[in-house]
Amino acid sequence: MPNERILIARIGAPHGVRGEMRLFVFAQDPGALLDYRPLTDEAGRRHFELAALRPAKDHFVARLKGVDSREAAQALTNEGLFVARDLLPATEDEDDFYQADLIGLAAVTTEGAPFGKVVAVHDFGAGDILEIAPEQGGKTLMLPFTRAVVPTVDIRAGRVVVDPGEWAREEAPPPEADRG
Repeated sequence: MPNERILIARIGAPHGVRGEMRLFVFAQDPGALLDYRPLTDEAGRRHFELAALRPAKDHFVARLKGVDSREAAQALTNEGLFVARDLLPATEDEDDFYQADLIGLAAVTTEGAPFGKVVAVHDFGAGDILEIAPEQGGKTLMLPFTRAVVPTVDIRAGRVVVDPGEWAREEAPPPEADRG
């Protein structure tokens, strides 16, 4: 079952002293964010309403109704803004998908061998990263979400094809002289 709420923006640090905040928007049309109601937290418990939105250098500056101080804006730093899936436009073809649709997909190698399961999609500022729980267990792996590393996304089949290469190799053990 697809995720019912889709992350559409993330609140950043406060901007100024009157409650404005940086906003990182993940929608193709950032202006549409003003039309989506309600915006909620991930659980759907807290509701937010945008009062204003304007572009800045590499983000937007937003004002939420009821947030009138720097301290109130600071308290919301890193909060995700979610919208109900049924309020978003349908994807136009099988190559279009929401990032939330990737979570839970099986990851298989280019040879078809089981590799793991997608547990999260991250963006730490340098592009999207898939976090994959390995098939054999252990620490999750972070793979760049690029065509070279993830050549195929097949939502209908419930899988992504990965070519992890160097990204999945374990760190080399320390030289003998460094072992105690």
